[in-house]
Amino acid sequence: MSDPRNATIVVHVGGELLPRDQAKVSVFDSSVQGGDAVWEGLRVANGRVFSLDRHLARLFASAQALGFCGVPSATEVTDALMTCLKRNGMRDGAHVRLTLTRGRKVTSGMDPRNNQSGCCLIVLPEWKSNADTRGRPLDPAKPISLITARTQRNDAHCLDSRIHHNNLLNNILAKLEANAADADDALMLDVNGFLAETNATNVFIVEGVDVSTPIADQCLAGITRGHVIELCAASGICCRERRVRPQEARDATEMFVTGTLGGLTAVGTLDGHPVGTGARGPITERLQSLYSALLANSGTAIPA
Repeated sequence: MSDPRNATIVVHVGGELLPRDQAKVSVFDSSVQGGDAVWEGLRVANGRVFSLDRHLARLFASAQALGFCGVPSATEVTDALMTCLKRNGMRDGAHVRLTLTRGRKVTSGMDPRNNQSGCCLIVLPEWKSNADTRGRPLDPAKPISLITARTQRNDAHCLDSRIHHNNLLNNILAKLEANAADADDALMLDVNGFLAETNATNVFIVEGVDVSTPIADQCLAGITRGHVIELCAASGICCRERRVRPQEARDATEMFVTGTLGGLTAVGTLDGHPVGTGARGPITERLQSLYSALLANSGTAIPA
């Protein structure tokens, strides 16, 4: 599933540009000790980094919510990102995993007071074309399959899903369920039984011509999700953020998911049953077209 060019990528780790096989963090780093880090996925297309400002805003908001100290500035993060992309010659068809850990500890343990070196920034760029969850080239017209996971989304009173943190065990457990069912991804419900998100993406349903998506209190307020809501408003499509019951998803005429790498992807089946006709619907197709135009014409330019 991997692009062979990824064997020779250069990665930014803690201020250094390192070859892939040397790109490592300390065993005392907080990301190793407790998944204590925040991250963003960035899409590189047409010589630009898409929605960089929104991604950085969420990165810093997540770091603040977790009480990180020694956080680099937006300029420092952007400079590290652009330098790394230029070194790898990446201007299109790439994805960046941008991670900010709480940093290295002086001794193992969960106490953040043991972190006395400031944050560690990791810029991990990879060649990744638009692909589905199994790494297959993504056909915008080809829907994916979902199952409803038994694993529920973390409640905001326990671990706020709006913080884009690296503790992803909740999502991984749901993904294991999807794998066991030979589905592409798993639809996760919140503790009250309403739709939250999938293990990797935000979710939307369509009822006729009306679009709905779960309120972002038990799910991540995704960047692509936000763009889709704005595109709906600008193009006269009714889109509501509300509580969505599982039965509404089963009865929907269309369903699609959104994420940084895949953009908008139609859902064909849920728990083995077709959603609508089982094929991509007209609202999904229209929004895919609008999003593709947005992606092609906006973003932060990568210096030549």
